[in-house]
This record gives sequence, C-alpha cells and structure tokens, in this order.
Amino acid sequence: MIDLDDIDHQILLALSRDVTQSASALGRRFGLSQPATWRRIKRLQDAGIIAGRKLDLDKEKLGFGVTVFLGVKLATKGRASLEDFERAVSAIPEVQTVEHVLGMYDYRLRVTARDISDFERVLRRRIMTLPGAGNVEANVLLSEERRPGPLGAAPS
Repeated sequence: MIDLDDIDHQILLALSRDVTQSASALGRRFGLSQPATWRRIKRLQDAGIIAGRKLDLDKEKLGFGVTVFLGVKLATKGRASLEDFERAVSAIPEVQTVEHVLGMYDYRLRVTARDISDFERVLRRRIMTLPGAGNVEANVLLSEERRPGPLGAAPS
C-alpha cells in the first residue's frame, strides 16, 4: 500500500468523475505541472489503485432500455458447478456483470435488454438453461445515480 496525500485523493476523485481529464488540466486545477501530475497518475497506476479506464456507453441511446438485476441461486453446489455456470453466463452478451456473492443468492447478474419482452427471451432461453441455474429473482432498474464511492470521503 502506498501513502496517498491530499493531492492524490483529489486527483483520484477528479478522475472518478471524468476520466478523460488530461494531466495538464488536472495539474492546473491542483497547482501542479503537467509532468508532476502525470508522474502522480503513473504512480497510482503502477500501484494498482487506478486499475484501468473504461468507456461508459449510453445503453438507452444504443437501444437497450431495460436493465435487470438477477439474483441466481444454483441448483447444485461445488467448484465444478460454479466454474460451469460462470463460463456459460459470461458468454451471454446481454449479461454485463457477473458477481459471485454471499447471501441468499450465489450470483448477481446485471442484464441489459432492448425491452421487457427481450429480457424475457434472454431469461427463458439463455439464463434459465445455464448449467446449474436454480432459483432466480429479478429486479428491474428504475433509475441510477452514480456516486464516487469511498473517494467522496477522502481526508481533506
């Protein structure tokens, strides 16, 4: 673990809100030169604190207006069952995230679909036929607010 100072926290918070900001823009904002800012960002990347940058697509504008969270309980347990399920569910393009969780369900999936009937097709023909799939609970996403996470509580 590396020591992070206030500027590091501010850079991380700024990047979590808009990853497209350049090192020179961040440097001007925090009173640093572009090379000094770039070195800080590189240090954070090398330490694994910044693990990557991602493209955030507008699913609705691409025609995917429904997001559903599924809780999936496997019918059978065991390492082979987990691996078979994970391999099969990862091949479904509508499944955006696969999370192995502790609790009532074994997995939490984030599924995008064009509409509810498209989601029903994905559920019936793809997800419910997966190896080991048992009980499923669906929660349709109504709205979403993005939060910076623990960085919002960074020391000042």
